Amino acid sequence: MRLLTTAVIFAIVLCIPFAMWGGEFMTWFTGDAAIAWIRGWGAWGWLAVVGLLVSDLFLPIPATPVMSAAGYLYGALVGGMISAAGSFAAGMAGYGLCRTFGRGVAVRLAGEAEITRHETLFQRTGPWLVAASRWLPLLPEVITCLAGLTRMPLRTFVVSLACGAVPMGFVYAAIGAAGQDRPKMALGLSVIIPPLLWLAVSPWLLRAGSTDTARTE
Repeated sequence: MRLLTTAVIFAIVLCIPFAMWGGEFMTWFTGDAAIAWIRGWGAWGWLAVVGLLVSDLFLPIPATPVMSAAGYLYGALVGGMISAAGSFAAGMAGYGLCRTFGRGVAVRLAGEAEITRHETLFQRTGPWLVAASRWLPLLPEVITCLAGLTRMPLRTFVVSLACGAVPMGFVYAAIGAAGQDRPKMALGLSVIIPPLLWLAVSPWLLRAGSTDTARTE
């Protein structure tokens, strides 16, 4: 229970930048403003997109408008690749930082027994949460950090993160490339695609995990 409380506190902390500067960031990185900002980087615009999406870990960056701007500027395919890479990199950064530096803090706040108990629970439900949360506000940061704190196996995390980040990047880039706002399509795909992808890859992942366990015994 204390780990859940820690996650709630973390989510509240993440809300603070949104409450303080969310309006300004929405103005700077939405629609024509985002397109102009990315264009200002010239040939390095793609890197600016990735940097913005990774910065969403700490700043109230409106990720989906940035992805749409990438699609508008680079097309659905290239813009999708850039957006997916940025979202994936953000997830890996959150996971890596919390796994490397956050474990000690989490143990002090929640206790070793509590963390260990939730490690087993997160092994079962975590992949679904990681995949689906990429499409939602605030939750991606919280879930990826919990995955790092509970030491979700790297292979499992990478696959589940890709199941969420890759389709999301291409969907919003396609919306931007079409020059149209299609929130209903994005919402529908956000519900359908991540679970379907995870269902497709989870049998392979479970077999690979069993093989790795057998080799170490």
